[in-house]
Amino acid sequence: MKYLQAETHIGANDCATDAETSSRVVELHLQELEQQIAGLGEQAPLEERLKLTMDKCYSLLEANLRSDAWSLARDTLDQAVTGEIWLRAVECCDVMFQSEQPDALKALAHGIWLGVTFPVDPELSVAMLQHLIDDSPDRSDGSAVAAATACYLVQLRAQGKQHDDLVFFSNQLLGQVARRHSQVEDQEIFDFWVQQLQLDDPGQFLPRLARVLDVINGEQWWFDRDRLRGKLPEAG
Repeated sequence: MKYLQAETHIGANDCATDAETSSRVVELHLQELEQQIAGLGEQAPLEERLKLTMDKCYSLLEANLRSDAWSLARDTLDQAVTGEIWLRAVECCDVMFQSEQPDALKALAHGIWLGVTFPVDPELSVAMLQHLIDDSPDRSDGSAVAAATACYLVQLRAQGKQHDDLVFFSNQLLGQVARRHSQVEDQEIFDFWVQQLQLDDPGQFLPRLARVLDVINGEQWWFDRDRLRGKLPEAG
């Protein structure tokens, strides 16, 4: 899976030479991406430009150039939102969160809102929700709401093999949250826990997630959510 990846550590390299080689590969990839972006004509589709830009952002993260990754992703977010290219907008927020800059958590909240509101790749939406879970205290109701939302989005959007993979992943995620939240191990107790927290009712847990995001942002949003909601297609 592209977005849900295990953490990698430099210690996994066999020796310092491997780390240096990896660093050089990333550097060369960055140079290649910069050349491709510079070579785009004025008439190039915005999606093509944003895709290359996001590839560069993730490569900057890989090169530990976190401040540069934040700056580029923050500028690109406005372009993606204006162009209604929601996948790239969520990727921008993902990069900003992973950059660990001062407003990283606020960027995560923006990315979760976009990833839940708009029908982007469900794997990316789940990855954003997992970030929130990992960053929350063990007994946080917010992590439980985030895990329930992940399960809901997978059922709503994923298909085929991706559906099977993400159902397994999101169910495991919800189970891990239950153990952290209330030391839940037994299936019967798990079912009771889900019902008690109303995690089986999107009409309950989605508004609660929205309140969590408002608290994180302090109501200081980078875009007009009401205007963006107007971009959603009418339910048929």
